[in-house]
Amino acid sequence: LNITFFGNKTKTSTENKMAFTKKILAIFALAVVAVSSASAFAPVPAVKNVAAGTNNGVRHMPMANMGVKSSTSVALSAAGGEAVEEADSGLGETLKVGTYFALWYLFNIGYNIYNKQALNVLAFPWTIALIQMATGILYFGPLWLLGLRKAPKLSFDDMKTLVPIALCHTGVHVGAVVALGAGAVSFAHIVKASEPVVTCLANFLLLGQVLSPMVYATLLPIIGGVAIASMKELSFTVLALAAAMLSNVSSSLRGVLSKKTMSGKQIGENLDAQNLYAVLTAMSTLMLIPAALGMEGLGFFSAFKDVVAAGDFTNKSLSVLLALGGATYYLYNEVAFLALGKVNPVTHAVGNTIKRVVIIVASVVAFKTPMSTGSIIGSSIAIAGTLLYSLAMNASKKKD
Repeated sequence: LNITFFGNKTKTSTENKMAFTKKILAIFALAVVAVSSASAFAPVPAVKNVAAGTNNGVRHMPMANMGVKSSTSVALSAAGGEAVEEADSGLGETLKVGTYFALWYLFNIGYNIYNKQALNVLAFPWTIALIQMATGILYFGPLWLLGLRKAPKLSFDDMKTLVPIALCHTGVHVGAVVALGAGAVSFAHIVKASEPVVTCLANFLLLGQVLSPMVYATLLPIIGGVAIASMKELSFTVLALAAAMLSNVSSSLRGVLSKKTMSGKQIGENLDAQNLYAVLTAMSTLMLIPAALGMEGLGFFSAFKDVVAAGDFTNKSLSVLLALGGATYYLYNEVAFLALGKVNPVTHAVGNTIKRVVIIVASVVAFKTPMSTGSIIGSSIAIAGTLLYSLAMNASKKKD
């Protein structure tokens, strides 16, 4: 199966490129309408408990502990999902949740493909990570200015509280982007599946949290699966492994910091899940500006011109590719908050596992990335382990 998105002159005409771009933008427009509806920006339902789980790369902030009741702390919870009171039921609610999950998967797949395509022609992961972060401001900024979403109100002390969390948030994204640029998309997600191991270790060392033996047992297939996949990975690079692990560590520390600094207190006003993510995006953008300049300087701009001069892209098509990477990055996180706030932890764990599999399969098809038998077996074991971990964590919280 040959899937061409951008940059193939022999197989894709300029007209086809523009038609494809218009279709993608139309999908984005429909998605924005969906997530901008009144229900999309309603307050998060009352939370029974917060169950920790695995992170998918980006970007949903897992709490280091359970039982946190403040709305701000709940907003920082992520991959483990939230057990919420079901406010609605019936066909309408089912369709709404199904739409959220479909958009979550669609934007996530789009992000990984657009991101990898951009990194294949522009080897400037720090600058591309900055562009993707900054793109989010173009989404939530107008919502705040036009009153479509209540803007958060934060004091200076509130901002100081969020700085270390934003720093970790930056590390999560940069690590993931570097990993995607240095290796295959599938391999980056296989390594990302080991995040529960890092989370358990961080919680024990920094918070003294001891989990049940059943939870720790589920870490064994994760460790074993990632080890097998790494040894058999045809596109293995040390940089890809190290960068993906940096993303894992940053995500785990973000959860620990969230617990230590935000547990039991309210931060600012109008700081629901989406607004908190927007604030962290803005702060991370500011942090990435000097970091990208320090790591890569201004070489991105000359490289951009060289790619265009080579004839595979025009200024417009390459700019659109970068913009689509940023838009899908922010939108998949935005929709994820809406999707995960509607389901219980078990449903979330299953959905997150399926999402990771779908991304790996989509990337293999899109980029024709070969996977050895050992890599397939190892990734399957690791991903199954993440599902068992999420289910075991949920069962452990119910006993508590």
